[in-house]
Amino acid sequence: MIRLFVPTERRSGENRVAATPETVRRLTARGCEISLEAGAGQAAGFDDRLFADAGAEIVSPEATHPWDQADVVLTVQGPLVEPDGGESSFERLRSGSLLIGLLDPYANRALIDRLTLAGVSALALELLPRISRAQTMDALSSQANIAGYKAVLLAAAELDRFFPMLMTAAGTVQPAKVLVLGAGVAGLQAVATARRLGAVVKVSDVRPAAKEQVESLGARFIEPPSLDAPGETGGYARQAGVAFLEAQRQQLAGHLQEADVVITTAQVPGKPAPLLITEELLSNLRPGAVVVDLAVAQGGNCAGSQLNCTVELGGVRIIGASNLPASVPQHASALYARNLAALMEQLIEDGELRFDPEDALLDPCLITHGGCCRRPDLWPALEEVLA
Repeated sequence: MIRLFVPTERRSGENRVAATPETVRRLTARGCEISLEAGAGQAAGFDDRLFADAGAEIVSPEATHPWDQADVVLTVQGPLVEPDGGESSFERLRSGSLLIGLLDPYANRALIDRLTLAGVSALALELLPRISRAQTMDALSSQANIAGYKAVLLAAAELDRFFPMLMTAAGTVQPAKVLVLGAGVAGLQAVATARRLGAVVKVSDVRPAAKEQVESLGARFIEPPSLDAPGETGGYARQAGVAFLEAQRQQLAGHLQEADVVITTAQVPGKPAPLLITEELLSNLRPGAVVVDLAVAQGGNCAGSQLNCTVELGGVRIIGASNLPASVPQHASALYARNLAALMEQLIEDGELRFDPEDALLDPCLITHGGCCRRPDLWPALEEVLA
């Protein structure tokens, strides 16, 4: 019998939960015994009674045995590490147990060190490879979809005009013009949502191959500069060079003059986010325009953006949105929990937890195992982010 534990998320503003009644039933049917901390799903709209009816044991937040006895702990974000070296709840995990979640491995060396010392294995879902086997487990994509959707709604709420074209007795109102920077999962969902609201949308991306996806959603694609484009690796855009980035900024200047809303989504795993809108370019936007910076936690794509704040510069409202999926917690939890359930089903064999660290699915994202850090290559990137 595999013992799973789902704790309440402790980070401020985190309303998601790593399991739902649906996935509790799904994993119980595969031979798992599931404990869930009381109230863990409350903020996401899942009452303890629903989990109990699905087969989970509801345990007190003060109980220590779920941590001590768990074979696997499922989390959304990485557990908090006490800055003074004091004991955190996750450090009660026994050696050989497994922690799975969005562990922020590029910027969470303290957690990696503590997990290694404790002999706890850890799977960081941010590092899951983008291969066909992993599609149903891709938590980054499921959550980025929500971020792109919510970013447009935030922009629409802050904008000083309508999104759609309206024909009224007082005359015709022209549609809002939206510029999306980055055509990844979040960017494409932002395009789709803005188009549903009736906006005219343009998209800039460093990958020429993104053009077909952008145009299929009814948006106009801005071709990248003719300099060597960075392209992508492993399904993610590579970091752009200085010359290319400057050429891209120059190209965006004219498009920013026309935009009412800008949604920025450009990120490179383990690297600072590229600064696409400098202070000088920001002055190209009209007063009343809105920028939603989804890359603010990695330094931001827009000058002046601040983490989880809305600031106004030159009449332009800049929203630094770092964890939008947590603001849509029920659907975000449902999708994330399905990602985890799909991954767990790969690790269960004959009712036992079994996995091969060298499996192509697990090798990139298994950051600690057997008392060793398996991804020391993350640390130089981490140091660059923190610099």
